[in-house]
Amino acid sequence: MTDETRPATESPATASGARQGGARQGGARQGGPSRSELDDLVAKTDTGARNPHGVVGIAVTAVALAWALFQLYIASPLPFVLSRLTGLPLVLNDAQIRPIHLGFALFLAYCAYPALSRSPRDRIPVLDLILAAAAAACALYIFVFYRELSNRPGLSITQDLVVAGLGLVLLLEATRRALGPPLAIVAIVFLLYVFFGSSPFVPDILQWGGASFSRAMDQMWLTSGGVFGVALGVSASFVFLFVLFGSLLDKAGAGNFFIKLAFALLGHLRGGPAKAAVLSSMMTGVISGSSIANVVTTGTFTIPLMKRVGFSAEKAGSVEVASSVNGQIMPPVMGAAAFLMVEYVGISYTAVITHAFLPAVISYIALLYLVHLEALKNAMPALPKRVVHPLPTALLRAGITIASILILAGLVYFGIRGVQAVLPDVSTPVLLAIVGAVYVALIWLASKGPDLEIDDPDAPVIELPIATEVLKTGLHYILPIVVLVWFLMVEKRSPGLSAFYAVMLLLVILVTQKPLKALFRRMRGAQVIAAAREGLADLTQGLILGSRNMIGIACATATAGIIVGTVTLTGVGQVMAEFVEFISGGNILLILVFTALISLVLGMGLPTTANYIVVATLMAPVIVELGQANGIIIPLIAAHLFVFYFGIMADVTPPVGLASFAAAAVSRGDPLKTGFTAFFYSFRTVLLPFIFVFNTDLLLIDVGWAQGIWVFVKATAAMLVFAAATQAYFLVKSRVWETVALLLVAFLLLRPGFLIDQIVPPYEPLPATQIEDAIAATPEGGIVRLGVSGPRFSDLQVEQRTLAFTLPGADLDPATRLEQATGLVYLIEGERVLLEEPFDPRSPGGRTLGHLDFYDPDNAVVITAVEVPVEQPARAWSYLPAALLFGLVWLAQTRRAKRQDDEAKHGRGTTSAAGGEGVRA
Repeated sequence: MTDETRPATESPATASGARQGGARQGGARQGGPSRSELDDLVAKTDTGARNPHGVVGIAVTAVALAWALFQLYIASPLPFVLSRLTGLPLVLNDAQIRPIHLGFALFLAYCAYPALSRSPRDRIPVLDLILAAAAAACALYIFVFYRELSNRPGLSITQDLVVAGLGLVLLLEATRRALGPPLAIVAIVFLLYVFFGSSPFVPDILQWGGASFSRAMDQMWLTSGGVFGVALGVSASFVFLFVLFGSLLDKAGAGNFFIKLAFALLGHLRGGPAKAAVLSSMMTGVISGSSIANVVTTGTFTIPLMKRVGFSAEKAGSVEVASSVNGQIMPPVMGAAAFLMVEYVGISYTAVITHAFLPAVISYIALLYLVHLEALKNAMPALPKRVVHPLPTALLRAGITIASILILAGLVYFGIRGVQAVLPDVSTPVLLAIVGAVYVALIWLASKGPDLEIDDPDAPVIELPIATEVLKTGLHYILPIVVLVWFLMVEKRSPGLSAFYAVMLLLVILVTQKPLKALFRRMRGAQVIAAAREGLADLTQGLILGSRNMIGIACATATAGIIVGTVTLTGVGQVMAEFVEFISGGNILLILVFTALISLVLGMGLPTTANYIVVATLMAPVIVELGQANGIIIPLIAAHLFVFYFGIMADVTPPVGLASFAAAAVSRGDPLKTGFTAFFYSFRTVLLPFIFVFNTDLLLIDVGWAQGIWVFVKATAAMLVFAAATQAYFLVKSRVWETVALLLVAFLLLRPGFLIDQIVPPYEPLPATQIEDAIAATPEGGIVRLGVSGPRFSDLQVEQRTLAFTLPGADLDPATRLEQATGLVYLIEGERVLLEEPFDPRSPGGRTLGHLDFYDPDNAVVITAVEVPVEQPARAWSYLPAALLFGLVWLAQTRRAKRQDDEAKHGRGTTSAAGGEGVRA
């Protein structure tokens, strides 16, 4: 029996671990948490741990259901249709939708989340009901009086201020209950800074004039500059529908389908459960906005099986954490951050997920390879495969499957386009009929086999499912995803409308899949009716679960609005830029390191959405601004993805590391060790942001299809080599020089321009007096670099730096192009080029040079040089030393692997010659 097909139960090293796991008794594993304990863990972080009984419980459930129905109503075309038919103003604007959205969230937060750990779970105290009503009323105050408030901006009356102050306090308490103390504490610190920014205990660099209570409340609650700002608007418009989509899809059975499919495809390989955990977590990440829920959902099954094949408790938990947290960077949802990026970066949703796609996929491929190396290092067994095909047959079947998927995708695309072209007037009903027919056919196919059951990972023998059988039972789950992607990517509809159509299809699936299966299985009428009732129950529970999943996200986006409002009101973002530049000395790599550390700290204990809002508001502009101030143009989307990646890493790293603690609860491993191991496994996720900031090809910025394929192949190879280096194992255990060589290979593949830049600098300095010629020769969108020198206000010391800016249209004169791009105005005096003080301090030039003294008669602020790009050798030359280094490592390890194999064979032969039976394979 080969290593690839040996059952895990035959491994002596893991037999004891399997015996210790035991069988489930009453839903619990011996030595592990029960199902109810895990559900409670998810509830505490995602849906609320309180489930009241009786009339109050029914009322709370009705409110959650009403919230879901309200969100579907405002996302649908129905308000516009009803308005036309009735003549009533039934279409709500953002100023009306946002307070209603927050009102629902605050009411449910006080009802679903206990105030303290010892608070009752089966009933709602009267005080909590009063607080829930008061919090909802404070939010709805904006809905009721939004016209009056818009007519008196900055002139708040006493009633406005009382409601705003009470609303902020109740919002912070709701956030503490739903998300824990971290975000509430951060928001309170920012509020204190608003009021006491001029106090002597505030460092001089951070001091500002402070704001009155009226001014602060106007910013934070009564206008759209704080709580009711962009973040809450995105939560109400897009995020809710995508969270609802994930909840309904999971309720329909897609979560178990993804796990089964992952195990059917990868479970039979070395370290198969870990590879299946990576794949299933990636697929679950598409429908889940919570890394913790992802850990618990997939980890309940994958972690015991990983331990069974030889992973320690900490490593099993770490693999699940690394793969689950990576689900937050995987388009199309990205933990709802994708929709916020649309608003913050100012590009289309399609562009956001295009830029984010390649790093996420490469990261998952590298994690799969890392797990494979871990299994090879420890000679882990594999789970038995029910049907074993020879390698040529397996490759042929895989090729046919991939080709079939591509052909089917082409048929779907051209089929839909053909119907739209041939039948433009009736294409919608025709396509709906086709989708309905396909759905019924897939349900008929699913009815031919048994429904998927959740397996027991602690059973004495684990029987892996067959991929084709799993696919038959769940192909209809892919239809809503296809609809979502079609409307987003092909029809270019808004995320909200696209999610609405996908959710509506899911509603149909939930209601009809069980009765249709019963009909196709020729069950009795009573059984069909019972199945229909189950479908309606699933639909209702899915809607309620979607609403409860949104409580924390809505509170988080609202509370993060306090931080956004503070940054807008106080200008503290500029202070952050100065602070980071001061401690980094202007070195761009150190700037990125310090920004990453700050993002990591800011993200501790925050859910993905709030995490992104905080780090994007404070740190993303810092990267762009300091890049410009130090001669590097960093695209805004690259800066946002950079801080987003490091923000979500806070879910991994101790001392907070919520996902790591959840995985440790499942694996019964040490939480801190699990967190540190998971961070080690996530090194590739840590490396990628540093790479795509300097090499924007990874984000597919200005990259065509052919070049994009090459970038994907090259970057994937680099990350696989990096994984081998971090594991100190390639073909065999690596020596120190081999690990260093592999790291160099990965770096040269990911940053091919670095070596070329050291040989031939990318820019050539010209005299400052040639500035107009240099600007005139730069095409639209081209980069100009200026050397600037001038005295600082603080100490009158002369500072020299190189600035980089992107120039606008080439049809303008050079002076106008530079002023539009930078806000800088120059004056040529003989051999000197003087700079005037920027008129707009918020312009790029004003932000980067605002600390200089433009009125010192002895030391003027001058342009010292203009740098223009030079022609360099092709970057492909960097691949030559990379290939040579890799070849040396491969050759050395191949020889060592052959020698070890020969020694192993010789050892077995000696044992046999001595008269023994030898070591069993």
